[in-house]
Amino acid sequence: MAVQGNSQRHTGFHFSFLNRGETVETDLAASATISARVLAVLRIVTGFVFLWAFLDKTFGFGYATPSGKSWLDGGSPTKGFLSSVAAGPMKSTFHSWAGAGWCDTLFMLALLGVGLGLVLGIALRPTAVAGSLLMAFMWIAEWPPAKSLADGTPTMSSNPVVDYHVAYALIMIALAAVGAGATWGLGKLWAQLVQGNRWLI
Repeated sequence: MAVQGNSQRHTGFHFSFLNRGETVETDLAASATISARVLAVLRIVTGFVFLWAFLDKTFGFGYATPSGKSWLDGGSPTKGFLSSVAAGPMKSTFHSWAGAGWCDTLFMLALLGVGLGLVLGIALRPTAVAGSLLMAFMWIAEWPPAKSLADGTPTMSSNPVVDYHVAYALIMIALAAVGAGATWGLGKLWAQLVQGNRWLI
């Protein structure tokens, strides 16, 4: 009986060693799945930021855009923001663009395109480029490096280089780089539709 007991102990130790390797592989697979889902949530939430901005400016839900001053009501999505630019190297340029029909249209299409691309998980590479360009223009318009406005009023800028525009741009670039549209999105289907055009993935 003693010999049989020792044999069982050795056998148990042997299987425990093998199971440990299987557990590591299982843990890595589970970690990859969790990571993909976290990135999917980040993608959808970021996309909704842009999509909501488009919807609010289009229909005037009464949040950033008052009811009756929406794009559909004849309001300008860019006039208020661009005409109030008070610092930076493109101040006069932004003032001349404020309220222009072409500027309103491009801005709204950018919000819609970036929002849908991220929420649906499609065309993440062009979405990242367009979204980063939009964020760059908005960063320049707000011009965080300035300590004071033209009238001497402090800008209250908390960081002269990195702000939420930079963060959003980097998030979009990262999501495109890892192909985050495959989980909880239409990324795989989109990739099949644009085969041969990797830049559109």
